[in-house]
Amino acid sequence: MKMMINSLLFLSVFITAILIVLTQHNFRKTFMEIQKLEMVSNDLNEEWGKLQLEQSTWATDDRIERLARDKLNMHPPEIDSIVLISK
Repeated sequence: MKMMINSLLFLSVFITAILIVLTQHNFRKTFMEIQKLEMVSNDLNEEWGKLQLEQSTWATDDRIERLARDKLNMHPPEIDSIVLISK
C-alpha cells in the first residue's frame, strides 16, 4: 500500500513538473510574440505619422492653388464676373 502511495505521489510530482515546463515554454513563446507585435505596432505608428505629415504637405492651399494655375491653367474669377445669389 505504501509503495503504491509513493508511486502515485512520484507520478503526480513528475506530471506537475512536466506541466510547469510546458507552461513556462508557452509563456515565453507568447511573450516573444507580444514583443514582435509591439515592434510592428511601433513601426506602423511611425509610418502613420510620416503619412499624415506627407498628406498635410500635399494638401496645403498654396500647393493646390499653384497646381491649379500651372497645370490646369485656372485662375481666380474677376471681381465683376462674380454673381452673388441670395434667397
